[in-house]
Amino acid sequence: MAKIRITQVRSTINRPKNQKATIKALGLGKINRTVEKEATPQIMGMVRTVAHLVRVEQVEQ
Repeated sequence: MAKIRITQVRSTINRPKNQKATIKALGLGKINRTVEKEATPQIMGMVRTVAHLVRVEQVEQ
């Protein structure tokens, strides 16, 4: 599977609980924190939920 790099670029202040929980579940929580994940349908759904708070890049293998 392809890997993606997810970087948090906006704060979760004044966001709904589900968006805060999604950011935490992705392993983020602070601005400019980056994680690499497999691009599974579950992860892509989580990214779609918080797309306005994160930047997503394809990782070259």
